[in-house]
Amino acid sequence: MRILHTMLRVGHLQRAIDFYTNALGMTLLRTQDNPGQKYTLAFVGYGSNPEHAELELTYNYGVDSYEIGTAFGHLALGVPDIVAACERVRTAGGVVSREPGPVKGGSTVIAFVTDPDGYKIELIQR
Repeated sequence: MRILHTMLRVGHLQRAIDFYTNALGMTLLRTQDNPGQKYTLAFVGYGSNPEHAELELTYNYGVDSYEIGTAFGHLALGVPDIVAACERVRTAGGVVSREPGPVKGGSTVIAFVTDPDGYKIELIQR
């Protein structure tokens, strides 16, 4: 078994695509509009299935925001230069909610950013 994708519901599809492609360097892999069911999907990632897990951005027609809830934690991305990654996020209009630095009780360098829909993304220096 392997993880194929993670789905996030988004309030504005193009805004979400722009964030994940411009700020986080993902590629728009494919889209699928389903007007009969009133939703559109956009798959982004650093490569396609089955070699890479993808992120499925789901826009439900007419829904512009969601309550994230308390069960969701965050997505995690390995990055080669965490400072540069945070700068890209800022330049793209994203929010850096925790500046790069060592994790509490360890030496791994992490940062947290927030996407336009409020989802938290942990960046881990690799």
